[in-house]
Amino acid sequence: MVENDQTPPSEEMQPLSVTPSTSPSSNPTTPQVMNLEERFQLVRSVGEECIQEEELRNLLEKKPLPICYDGFEPSGRMHIAQGVMKTINVNKLTKAGCKVKIWIADWFAQLNNKMGGDLKKIKTVGEYLIEIWKAVGMDIDGDKVEFLWSSDEINSRAHEYWPLVMDIARRNKLPRIMRCVQIMGRSEQDELTAAQIFYPCMQCADIFFLKADICQLGMDQRKVNVLAREYCDDIKRKNKPIILSHHMLPGLQQGQEKMSKSDPSSSIFMEDEEAEVKTKIKKAYCPPQIVEGNPCLEYIKYIVFPWFHEFKVERNPENGGEKIYKSFEELVADYESGGLHPGDLKPALAKALNTILQPVRDHFSKDPKAKDLLKRVKGYRVTR
Repeated sequence: MVENDQTPPSEEMQPLSVTPSTSPSSNPTTPQVMNLEERFQLVRSVGEECIQEEELRNLLEKKPLPICYDGFEPSGRMHIAQGVMKTINVNKLTKAGCKVKIWIADWFAQLNNKMGGDLKKIKTVGEYLIEIWKAVGMDIDGDKVEFLWSSDEINSRAHEYWPLVMDIARRNKLPRIMRCVQIMGRSEQDELTAAQIFYPCMQCADIFFLKADICQLGMDQRKVNVLAREYCDDIKRKNKPIILSHHMLPGLQQGQEKMSKSDPSSSIFMEDEEAEVKTKIKKAYCPPQIVEGNPCLEYIKYIVFPWFHEFKVERNPENGGEKIYKSFEELVADYESGGLHPGDLKPALAKALNTILQPVRDHFSKDPKAKDLLKRVKGYRVTR
């Protein structure tokens, strides 16, 4: 049917607002000890890329409780980037006075054929993800972090969601949507189902449906976040979602741009045993004096330093003795010069990672619900 009314459904929804609150001090999550510049720097440190920085600064200045969103397909065991890096980033955002909405994208996993499209299994994996984030130390006290299931939220507000999805689909040509399939771990050359072509329109709609001010996802999700900003231009919407894209941690083997759940050797999983972590790091690609493309150094930069604010290497006195690096730059200089050898770096990295992961292992060994979830998730076959 031809429709002359061009009013987009999203305009009926609450806008992405940066209108100053009349009483910001009344909000308990508004930080009292951090000034605007400190908040901006802390939030900005989460992203490898920010579109746009001035918009982010303006948002933090005028809105006491900005809403950040990230989403995950429950698609298998959680690797350390999803678990620890996400926890580090969420805790930075809540410290800076943001509210974080984590979208447990169960319907999206089904559309993308994860867990063979079995929604019951997908929901089990989603429960497992939440257990890990709680165990590793995500700051979920109060209402700082909200876990939302896509199926529940969409069903409860279908009258808002589906007109928005349809409007986004109507305003974009198929080639533009196809450029977004990277968000599902697909390429434009793959033979896609109709569901997978619909997926980017839904993910774009999520941003407005969740009233997100900041899209805090990985660099691999950048294209659909840009699509959301383009949609704002289409509907003449002034306040666009800010894109804060975090770094993608590579796989542990040479040339692996990202971790793969289907290749256990490519990543550390959040409930890996201590011996497994040691073995995986021992076998990881870590060429002497080479920094570029070195996954062990990336783990230290994006996990160990943000967590401990230092990196401790224990060596025999004849090999240089114990050394504590206070900055990543100091470590890189030593590594490039040959002053720090992979044979000393790897055990120190494994020890640091095991220290971070021990509370998770403890939780999944002692808590009956978590133990059962892990057993079931490990028994599922990972599908693409």
